[in-house]
Amino acid sequence: MPKDPVCGKEIDVAAARSTTGTTRFGAVEVDPQKGTRSFHNGQWVYFCGLECRTKFLASPQTYLKQSG
Repeated sequence: MPKDPVCGKEIDVAAARSTTGTTRFGAVEVDPQKGTRSFHNGQWVYFCGLECRTKFLASPQTYLKQSG
């Protein structure tokens, strides 16, 4: 299981990618309380929620150095 690079929590990839519905325009919706992800430097990075993803996106190198 991947770990959130911000808080270190293990992420259930299936839950983070599970679809909760679609928008009226057909875009897939997911529940960010079950996890979320962002594409960074050619790979998916998983997060426990929006707060950790926001922190990572503001300063990815800070968290990549800690987890590497």
